[in-house]
Amino acid sequence: MIFKHTNRPGFLLGFIDFFTAGLFFLVYMQLGLQDELDEILGRRTQRYWAAYLLGIPTLFIYPLVWMGRIAEELRARALELGIEGKLTSFRHMFDWNVFGLLLMGPAVATERFFDTLNKVERELNRRGGN
Repeated sequence: MIFKHTNRPGFLLGFIDFFTAGLFFLVYMQLGLQDELDEILGRRTQRYWAAYLLGIPTLFIYPLVWMGRIAEELRARALELGIEGKLTSFRHMFDWNVFGLLLMGPAVATERFFDTLNKVERELNRRGGN
């Protein structure tokens, strides 16, 4: 698979998602991001809409943990590909979303997540696939 979107503006996407209480990512995931994550991680991930719905009774802790796990898997994939530098992780995603909530922390976490995703996709494209 050749990845077409390798320069996503993570902070902007996180900013939009923050102000739409996660509804933005419900749509964005369905526009192909979920399939890209599945391809990169080599497995079918739980659908984000299901994680979001499970988040309603859990005060949105469940989707935060879901995203943190995906972030950690993405980090592992980046390291496997030899990508260096600042990468997303469960801890980065969780800490910025919880402790940085009032400081636009979710946008910071999303920026790092998409930066890592962009790097992985560019490297996979360079190698000609997975």
